[in-house]
Amino acid sequence: MSKNYKKTLTACYLGFITQAIAANFAPLLFLKFHQDYQIPLGKIALISTVFFLTQLIVDILCSYFADRIGYRNCAVASELCSAMGLIGLAFLPDLLPHPLTGIILSVVVYAVGSGLIEVLGSPIVEACPFDHKEAAMSLLHSFYCWGSVGVILLSTVFFAVFGIGSWKWLACIWAAIPLYNIYNFATCPIEHPAADGKGMKISRLLRVPLFWISLILMVCAGASELSMAQWASAYAESALGLSKAMGDLTGPCLFAVTMGISRVIFGKYGDRLDLMKYMTGSGCLCLLCYISASLSSNPVLGLVGCILCGFSVGIMWPGTISICSGRLPGGGTAMFALLAMAGDLGGAFGPGLVGAITQNAGNDLRKGMMVGCLFPLVLILSLFMLKITRNGKDMQNKSSSA
Repeated sequence: MSKNYKKTLTACYLGFITQAIAANFAPLLFLKFHQDYQIPLGKIALISTVFFLTQLIVDILCSYFADRIGYRNCAVASELCSAMGLIGLAFLPDLLPHPLTGIILSVVVYAVGSGLIEVLGSPIVEACPFDHKEAAMSLLHSFYCWGSVGVILLSTVFFAVFGIGSWKWLACIWAAIPLYNIYNFATCPIEHPAADGKGMKISRLLRVPLFWISLILMVCAGASELSMAQWASAYAESALGLSKAMGDLTGPCLFAVTMGISRVIFGKYGDRLDLMKYMTGSGCLCLLCYISASLSSNPVLGLVGCILCGFSVGIMWPGTISICSGRLPGGGTAMFALLAMAGDLGGAFGPGLVGAITQNAGNDLRKGMMVGCLFPLVLILSLFMLKITRNGKDMQNKSSSA
């Protein structure tokens, strides 16, 4: 009987939607946590820090244990952890003596699930026997964008109808998605991207110049994406004087929409497009968006730059994974894990740098955005280095064959 790899795609799509829920649901409740549990806002900031640090740790550990445990077991565990973490978020703060402890424990549990699917989703799709894998990879990553938009919009509607006091019910409702997806991952066909089921070791990967360039690309991709995404709401509020709710909708929500559109376009027409040229053009557009947000005296034009930046960064993360996996087909789990770690590292470092420069510049967010121009600029230069490396290898192959 032929294997149903469409079910594998569905499982990975829902896995990325689950990751979006894990990343975006708790931040919508920060003020509620502050009011209900009297947690200082400074300590509430630990929630996001713990989430991303846990993902980074899981990225590193995945390179060692995922092959031994097996992709299917890890994928099922990712959905189980995500579901248990979301359910724990609804109950543990009231059950434990210190509410913040309960919140942090829940965040750690669902961050483990989020980190696992972040690493495993790409190689599982890469191993499926599809044509035009770059397009499939781009479409896969678009579901994180649509998940982010769905979490923000549907949660906003839920709170408007039932009141934000019903947030615990919503946490349990969101947990139903990973609970259902456990069945998908338990029953769908899952292959390994490396032919021998093992892949290259980290020490061998780190001796490949292409891989180092790919790591730089992933750091820049994560920094370019999250530096704008995490500051888009504040930019909308400060530049246009919008409320917090409207700032969220016009800033990060529209950013996620345009990012998803970019990934869907490449997912649909990727077989007709040159990935390297598409990424280079996207990098140039990203640079223009950062320049617009930092130098434009027109706040509306600056906000348009913030929103279009989502479109420009859409292909960077999945595109880098496709380039690296295409040229290092034996990279295996370690390659995907380290690429995810580099992307998360950029996502943690970039927004922090923008925030630090903004604070030192007298809370001038435009100056912080100017520093963000470095990320797409380095990405463009890295793509040129990648092209030179490829051309040099092609010339070498032609001379050896002659």
